[in-house]
Amino acid sequence: QVQLVESGGGLVQAGGSLRLSCAASVRFFSINAMGWYRQAPGKQRELVATITSGGNIMYADSVKGRFTISRDNANNTVYLQMNSLKPDDTAVYSCNAALTRGTSSYEYEYWGQGTQVTVSS
Repeated sequence: QVQLVESGGGLVQAGGSLRLSCAASVRFFSINAMGWYRQAPGKQRELVATITSGGNIMYADSVKGRFTISRDNANNTVYLQMNSLKPDDTAVYSCNAALTRGTSSYEYEYWGQGTQVTVSS
């Protein structure tokens, strides 16, 4: 009923750019917030950026001014434009969606499969 499909990862040199996309396929749910998280080897998963259905945005301090999150509500797709990439940005980036069903305020959380981003120095 719910599927998140990510694309856009890859290998890039420091200072370069990448754009990640996450398309959500949902039935019988409404999407509240969507966002991106990342996990580097040996580190805990951390929030990168989130955006609500109303357009409220939050960024991790480490990516402010370099990354831009945007959302196409009509197509249930969230994007992450990553500029001025650094080797420290190397991680598996995963899409996250918080969903509700009917009139309930309970949120269901779903994750994409993750996409590797590697930034070489």
